[in-house]
Amino acid sequence: MVDRNRVTRRVFGAGVLATGLVGGAASGFAQGTPRRGGTLVATWGGGEPQACYVPAGGGSSPTFSSSKLFERLGNRAMDGQFQGELAESWKPAADFKSYIIKIRKGVKFHDGKDMTVDDVVYSISEIWKKYSAASALTDFTGVEAPDADTVVMTFSKPVPEFFFSSLLCGSVNYIVPKHVYAGSDPVTNPANNAPIATGPWKFKEWVRGSHFEYVKNENYWRKDMPYMDRLIIRYVRDPAGRAAAMEAGDIHIGVFNPVAPPDIKRLTATGKFVATPKGYEESVWSTTLECSMRNPVFAKREVRQAMFHAIDRNFLAKTIYYGYARPGTSPIYSPNKEFYTTDTFSTAFDPKKAAALLDAAGYPKKADGKRFAINLLAAGWFTENGKIGAYVKQALEDVGVAVNLSVPDRPTSIKRIYTDYDFDMAISNQANPSEPVPSTTQYFTTDGIKKGVPFRNANGYSNPEVDALVEKIKVETDPAKRKALVFQFQKIITTEAPLLPILELESITVASTRVQNHSNDPNYLAASWYDIWLAS
Repeated sequence: MVDRNRVTRRVFGAGVLATGLVGGAASGFAQGTPRRGGTLVATWGGGEPQACYVPAGGGSSPTFSSSKLFERLGNRAMDGQFQGELAESWKPAADFKSYIIKIRKGVKFHDGKDMTVDDVVYSISEIWKKYSAASALTDFTGVEAPDADTVVMTFSKPVPEFFFSSLLCGSVNYIVPKHVYAGSDPVTNPANNAPIATGPWKFKEWVRGSHFEYVKNENYWRKDMPYMDRLIIRYVRDPAGRAAAMEAGDIHIGVFNPVAPPDIKRLTATGKFVATPKGYEESVWSTTLECSMRNPVFAKREVRQAMFHAIDRNFLAKTIYYGYARPGTSPIYSPNKEFYTTDTFSTAFDPKKAAALLDAAGYPKKADGKRFAINLLAAGWFTENGKIGAYVKQALEDVGVAVNLSVPDRPTSIKRIYTDYDFDMAISNQANPSEPVPSTTQYFTTDGIKKGVPFRNANGYSNPEVDALVEKIKVETDPAKRKALVFQFQKIITTEAPLLPILELESITVASTRVQNHSNDPNYLAASWYDIWLAS
């Protein structure tokens, strides 16, 4: 098994829904003997993916569809322990510059071919390194299979065990079939739209604009799993339509805020549905506000701090998200029991302090009552972002900052923020796991500035002190010392305030009370759902 004496344990929090549950019996726990057979219909609070599987990730939508088919070497359990999946165990060398991975035997791909160490080596070197984990494998030097059961990954620098275990459990760090992908461009391989993998579900069809249909993998390596015969992922354009489909019994479970908050309360009040925030501990979403360092106004730290002091985060949580959110305080989110700290610089709501900081920075109000003007972009991938943008515009104008607000669609938002850098301030979103490198740190390091690459450092913040600190975090193998370095990182970033979360979002799963064994993985949207079942 995984060397659990070295790997830190963590018990996840449940967020603002203190019981972790609204309505019905306890979700995530089977009631009685699992029932076999039947069809489960699921949905999520977003749209249809560009492909069923995207090697580089591609966002939550293809992650949702592909994770039911593909599997990873490891997985993190709800109690915080790392567990083997397609790997039985892994162990670091004494210098932490290499790791030995023992591969699970008896695993077959959906086409009947055996999964071997060759598939693992190919996946790491050709998919992870080039696409899904490229930003995490900057110190990776190679991978080889010394025998039929073993794979060895090597690095040029020490790699902390928590980082490595998190890498093996990465949302889209899958093991893919070499015989399907070798010799092709993985990004354009037709198999991405009809994947062959090792997971509990096999691809049957994709009816574009409607649904994916998966069927039970009869040769799955977990004996007698899955319980269900079929899994259907339906795509419904709007939250009201999803709520109606759930109420009619056409959809059994929806993940990642499938319906509007008022409908959550209405559905659970019937006693036929439960709602829970459990299952998002390794994918905590936030709404962020970032200041472009390319605008000379934001070169002064006091101006950046003032922007955050002008915003009432509690108001946003209560009004825009109906209480299904909480104020953000750090680039590491509060459910992260490994690395979150409250010992940070506070940018709490204080309009008078915001005004004083702007005065001190050399931007007093002019005759027209304005200090300066900015362009605020609210990214169009969540409808709530536009509402938050309208509030932020008013809040900043209250302290004398003129704001031109735009809410472009998703493709335009990505282009303007990450390619054109066409914004002064941007309202965007992040979803980060517990391991901060590189998912969180790449928003603040100089090497995170990669024009045209979404969800990186788009504001141009560059600080040699932060860069050096992140390099130390990357190689520190002592857990206590590493935690202290991450605490230091949070203190600097909250003081510098180039980009901070204004809200941590409370993601919710809504399910029929018939659905059993759900919300039992800390990244449930990306879990394989091998053990879910429907009560009669």
